[in-house]
Amino acid sequence: MALGYVLIIAAPSHEKNVYDKLSKVEDIIELHPLFGEYDFIAKIEAEDYEKLGWIIIKKIRSIEGVIDTKTLTGAKF
Repeated sequence: MALGYVLIIAAPSHEKNVYDKLSKVEDIIELHPLFGEYDFIAKIEAEDYEKLGWIIIKKIRSIEGVIDTKTLTGAKF
């Protein structure tokens, strides 16, 4: 199981539309609006890191109004 946290920047005045579309992405298990440099943080679970990358590229970054993302992934010790 791969776990990732995605920090998302939305275009000004597109935040509500981006939030609504992100809310419909099944792979996002938590979504929170933020104040500051990033507009949202999304928690994603996927079967592996390849699938995690696919979700970010195809399902999140492709949303109209998403300007940029930063992904933080978990590590095993």
